[in-house]
Amino acid sequence: MAERRLHSLQRVLGVYPLASSAYGNVGSSIYYALGLVAALALGLTPLVFVISGFIFYLTASTYAEATAMYPEAGGSSSFARHAFNEFWSFFAAWGQMLNYTFTVAVSAYFVPHYLGGLFWDALRHPPGDVVGGIVVIAVLAAVNIRGVKESTGVNVTLALVDFATQVLLVLVGLVLVFNPSMLVNQIHLGVAPQWSDFLVAIPLCMLAYTGIETISNLSEEAKDPGITVPRAINRVVVAVFAIYALLPAIALSALPVVKQADGSYITKLGLPEDQGGFAGDPILGVVKQLHLGFLQAPAELYVGILAATILFIATNAGLIGVSRLVYSMGLHRQMPDRLRQLHPRYGTPWFGIMIFGALACVTLIPGKAEFLGNMYAFGAMLSFTIAHIAVISLRRTQPDTERPHRGPGNLRVAGFELPLFAVVGGLATFISLCVLTVLHVSVAIAGIGWLILGVGVYALYRHRQGLDLTSTVRVAVPKSAVEREVEYQSVLVAFEDGQYSPQAVATAVKLAARRRRGIHVLVTITVPNSLPIRASLPEQERRAQSTIDSARVLGRRRVTGHWEKVRAGEAGRRIVQEAREIRAAAVVMTPPARTPGGSLFGRTIETVLQERPARVIVEAPPATKPLSRAA
Repeated sequence: MAERRLHSLQRVLGVYPLASSAYGNVGSSIYYALGLVAALALGLTPLVFVISGFIFYLTASTYAEATAMYPEAGGSSSFARHAFNEFWSFFAAWGQMLNYTFTVAVSAYFVPHYLGGLFWDALRHPPGDVVGGIVVIAVLAAVNIRGVKESTGVNVTLALVDFATQVLLVLVGLVLVFNPSMLVNQIHLGVAPQWSDFLVAIPLCMLAYTGIETISNLSEEAKDPGITVPRAINRVVVAVFAIYALLPAIALSALPVVKQADGSYITKLGLPEDQGGFAGDPILGVVKQLHLGFLQAPAELYVGILAATILFIATNAGLIGVSRLVYSMGLHRQMPDRLRQLHPRYGTPWFGIMIFGALACVTLIPGKAEFLGNMYAFGAMLSFTIAHIAVISLRRTQPDTERPHRGPGNLRVAGFELPLFAVVGGLATFISLCVLTVLHVSVAIAGIGWLILGVGVYALYRHRQGLDLTSTVRVAVPKSAVEREVEYQSVLVAFEDGQYSPQAVATAVKLAARRRRGIHVLVTITVPNSLPIRASLPEQERRAQSTIDSARVLGRRRVTGHWEKVRAGEAGRRIVQEAREIRAAAVVMTPPARTPGGSLFGRTIETVLQERPARVIVEAPPATKPLSRAA
């Protein structure tokens, strides 16, 4: 029997879909990071964004090289598994889990701020913003438990709209409010900002650049990942840096730093809403200072709704990331099976989604946006640092492994190429991590406590499973979970060897389109009793694979398929079993050529009709007029 690959992803994503998906995550961060950074960096906010952008460039180079080597989901956790062992893979994954949890929290927290700036001011202040954020998380957690499938098309569209809006905002700002002399005059080194605040602002500013792991997680669906992944990452870097190098300068021109009566310096860009500032909705605050005449109100409404929508989707992306990561960690025996347990009806890791969704809600209760941002930065800096170290180690331990892409700046040391981009990037992210923990006691306690808790649970769980801490042991499961599983609760198209019918596939495509279902093609190959069931039948196997490929041409990305060998008379039973396993909504079949005195539909179809595991549709070939369709 051929290996069944229900959960293998189709490599269909090119450079721009990958880049757009990543920009959708990276670009969403500016809607809250700008206010958090400006509150600390004041007049040096544009410089902080440039410095953080350079660190982002080094980190993106690391991800480009490692992902091109190992195009699989997991990001820094996957890199650590290949470079070191399972313990360090868990350590990176646990840091990512912290990152995802606070991605959910901080994105949800700012959704009501933007909506409140348009419709109801109570959402911009406690407890309205906290309650609103918790409602956003609760709704999306429920949606993800029922099963949600990401729409790449929608994400790409929104990412393009978001990018175009930011470009337009930069162009309009350059014409209407940009003032270079004002930017220079509001800098007071050592006073506004203080050096400690300036240093903390740099890792905090990395909020605006996190999300590069999106491309790693999508690399299993990338066409020719050794080429497309690095190119997609480079385009994201260029687009992000072009916007983030200019937008903070325009924002500080519109909402400059001013000296208060008590001698302190503030900018409304980083001032809380209850003090008349725009820390919760900084981009909307910038738009409100543009004075666009009759276009002012429509512009505010557009930007406010777009920002809330982007942040809503970023919250959902975090929850989807949690579900993927929880299930992956469970498969690699990194955490108790209970956390990856699938819902009996919806087939999603509901327990893990509930636990980490609830944790995100708890972190919102104090209503401390700066703490949320700092914890987000802590998880991101940890993941980035491990990724850099992994790439350095891979250069030393696996020098002969094919590297479709190499980052810039390499120095031969002790017989191997030292990746300078990873060395400098790793030092920058590690120093940023240390600055966060040293200057923020609450971040140090929460972050280090999180890591200690995770390592303790990991060690206890592995001990109870009779496993050491470093060996990779993967749970054997018949099929995957998370959102891709929805594709297989869909339409089954069954063919016996040599009976391919494009009409049957076309019917399945129409049925699947109604509810965005997937299509799975099963081709049965009858093995004579004189041969072993696993006997090699190259001609029949080639023909069966050709049938699946032809179906994919018609149905494109939503079509998957496999073939199986059966004995004579067993095809019907196997089709029924397959339909039940994937919980098919319908089974589409085509009748065999009728022989004199033979059955109308044939033995296989009659078996399926008798069992009727789902709605059964028999699609007759055009030449067979009397049969038409029967259900």
